[in-house]
Amino acid sequence: MGYHRAGFAVDGCDIADRPRYPFAYHRGDALEYLAHLITTGDIERYTLAHASPPCQAGCALTVGTNASQGWGGAHVDLVAATRDLLDASGLPYVMEQPNGRAEIRKDLSLCGEMFEFGRWATAQPAHPRHRGYVRGHRHGVKREGPYVAAYGNGGGKATVPEMQTAMGITWTDVREELTEAIPPAYTQWIGHAYLTARQEVFA
Repeated sequence: MGYHRAGFAVDGCDIADRPRYPFAYHRGDALEYLAHLITTGDIERYTLAHASPPCQAGCALTVGTNASQGWGGAHVDLVAATRDLLDASGLPYVMEQPNGRAEIRKDLSLCGEMFEFGRWATAQPAHPRHRGYVRGHRHGVKREGPYVAAYGNGGGKATVPEMQTAMGITWTDVREELTEAIPPAYTQWIGHAYLTARQEVFA
């Protein structure tokens, strides 16, 4: 949604059915679809790629709390495979991962979300001091605060309406889709930054 608001025509791909997705959509394996676009030359109709490979393997919860408690299991890590295809595509790209231990460059931090840029760069925005804690239980401590966590269910995690409001997302009320989504304000900022950088190159 953020890229749409920045002026892009958006085309998405996900392995799961996403009937609420508001733009052109291809259901299938994203890596297979990207490889197909590269092989057929259809990749040339795109201007910018944004990828969000599964993040569970390196996210803070997996490598922190879950690892310390012996919880959870193995998670697929597609960061390297995604990067290889994005590099082969010839497109400028963004690769997003939450803050954790994913093997990803941390070129830009938007309040805890990490992005990797390929073939372009932008300045880090100012990061104002946080107004308090994220509400809920963390490491056995319950805290109140002005922020909510958009993942999980218990322990003071956000309700669906709270996640919708916090993230600025109105097109879905499905918890799993909200927990996997990127706030449109983030991608709108990135989209504007990319278009500005592109104009400066061709000016």
